[in-house]
Amino acid sequence: MRHSPVTDIRFFFITQPMGCPYLADKVERRLVTELSGRDAVEMNDRLSLSGFRRSHTVAYIPACDNCNSCVSVRIPAREFKASKSQRRIINRNSDITVSELPPIATIEQFELFKSYIDVRHGEGDMAMMDYYDYVALLEDTPVRTSIAEFRNDDNRLLGCCIVDKISGGLSAVYSFYANDEDRRSLGIYIILWLINQAKDFGLSHVYLGYWVSKSPKMDYKKNFSPLEGYGDGGWARI
Repeated sequence: MRHSPVTDIRFFFITQPMGCPYLADKVERRLVTELSGRDAVEMNDRLSLSGFRRSHTVAYIPACDNCNSCVSVRIPAREFKASKSQRRIINRNSDITVSELPPIATIEQFELFKSYIDVRHGEGDMAMMDYYDYVALLEDTPVRTSIAEFRNDDNRLLGCCIVDKISGGLSAVYSFYANDEDRRSLGIYIILWLINQAKDFGLSHVYLGYWVSKSPKMDYKKNFSPLEGYGDGGWARI
């Protein structure tokens, strides 16, 4: 996939080939640049608008040979209207209280993160992460990052979402939630909360990362409408 050039960025690197985390028969490579210095926030804003994602102190975008399955997607928050099923999810979670906190890791968050990863992504590299790796995931950020905690009436931590505030939008860096609360559809609820936050802040978009149409793990993203994807011509409805 071709991407629009981003000016005033000096160094980009192509990673070595590695197994694709989404498609078993594919190999992944990434175009990567470091987010550092006084212009890190501005750089991240501009790269996000060009389909990049942030992880720790780098921004990246897929640069795979002969494959363009990964599509960076975002929701136009101002145009979004919840479906009947999504409104039911909101109602089922009416007991939840959300707190937006500075990006400081806690043992409670890590225990929820670890249980989520072990059940849903136990075959991936993230299953090897320890507490200090989690601390780095949350706290190694040169941009405007927070963590949202979702708790029930008993103050049980049900979910978390690491969020970057970027120019004109909110970017969901990573979400994780309780495995024993399937009825709540917490992953969907967290996105619905982000959309409402964007509306409240007067922001135009919620960025959801990459959507891979052939990956069952990504299917939930296509249920948000309207949805925009980044391609050769920039952002367009998909």
